[in-house]
Amino acid sequence: MSHALGIAIESLVAVLLLLTIGYCMLLNARLKRLKADEHSLKATIGELITATEIAERAIGGLKFTVRDVNENLGSQLASAAQMSEQLKKQLIEGDNVFRRLSKIATAARPASEPEAAAPKVSGAQAVAAAAQAFSERRRSDGLAA
Repeated sequence: MSHALGIAIESLVAVLLLLTIGYCMLLNARLKRLKADEHSLKATIGELITATEIAERAIGGLKFTVRDVNENLGSQLASAAQMSEQLKKQLIEGDNVFRRLSKIATAARPASEPEAAAPKVSGAQAVAAAAQAFSERRRSDGLAA
C-alpha cells in the first residue's frame, strides 16, 4: 500500500505539473499579445505626439496671421473713418457751393423779361431747374461743365 500511495501522490503531482505547464503556456501567449499591443500603442502614441506638434505649429501660425490681420484691419478702419470724415466735409462744402451757384444763377437772370413770358417759380424749383441745366451741360471729355 505504501507503493500505491506513493504512486498516487506522484501521479497527482505529475497532473498538477502538467496543469501548471499548460497554464504557463496560456500566460505566455497572453504576455506576447500584451507586448504586441504595447508596441502598437507606442506607435500610436508617437503618431499622436507628432500630430500634436504639427497642430501646435499650425495654431502658432494662425495666431500670427490673426495678429497681422487685426493690425491691418485696425489701420484700414482708421483710414476709412478718416476718409469718411473728409467726404462729409467735402459734401458739406459742395452743398454750400451749390447754394451759392443757385443764388448766382437766380440773380443773373435778366430782370427785363416780361412777367407773362416767365412764369413765377419758387426757390426750390429754381434750384432744381438750375441743377438740371447744370447736369445737362457736358464737356467733350464727359465731365459736367
